[in-house]
Amino acid sequence: MDKAAIEAMQPPAGIPFRVQKLGHTVFYVSDLAASARWYTQVLGFHLADVYDEGMMAGGMVFLRFGPDHHSLALVGQGQKPGMRRGTHHTAFELATLQEVIDARDHLRQHGVTIVFEGRRRAGCQVAVEFLDPDGHHLELYWGLDQVGFDHRLRPAEQWRPAATIEAAIATPPLGQDTSLRR
Repeated sequence: MDKAAIEAMQPPAGIPFRVQKLGHTVFYVSDLAASARWYTQVLGFHLADVYDEGMMAGGMVFLRFGPDHHSLALVGQGQKPGMRRGTHHTAFELATLQEVIDARDHLRQHGVTIVFEGRRRAGCQVAVEFLDPDGHHLELYWGLDQVGFDHRLRPAEQWRPAATIEAAIATPPLGQDTSLRR
């Protein structure tokens, strides 16, 4: 390792987006109910949404501690052979929808493996998901639902999943402004 070379590294000029904050992390867990209980009862997270086995193999629990729809999510793995451990993915928030488009195009130009783009379900964020050189699954997103003091969440029938960013823009969920601005 060349410590001095690493310390001298700076981002190049012209990157068309800027990460605003660490958005959320998703962990694989062996006991979904026990882990959800631990995060709510020991750390004080609030439950946001739950996917049953029909929506996500192993089930999935979305947890929050602030206004973001989720700050942490858990994917159940059970005790089956070949169970994954560790991180499912980590997400970073961008400031605008245009930055998500620009990020996707930038990643493509750099030959990055994109594994998903568009809008999934709970949280309704528009995102591009990709792999880093070590195969870590990362997400850049915009527009994650916010939850107010009343703790009311968007109902599942309003999620509007989309398989591309363009489809996500064309079919926004109620209240999500997908008009593009530069």
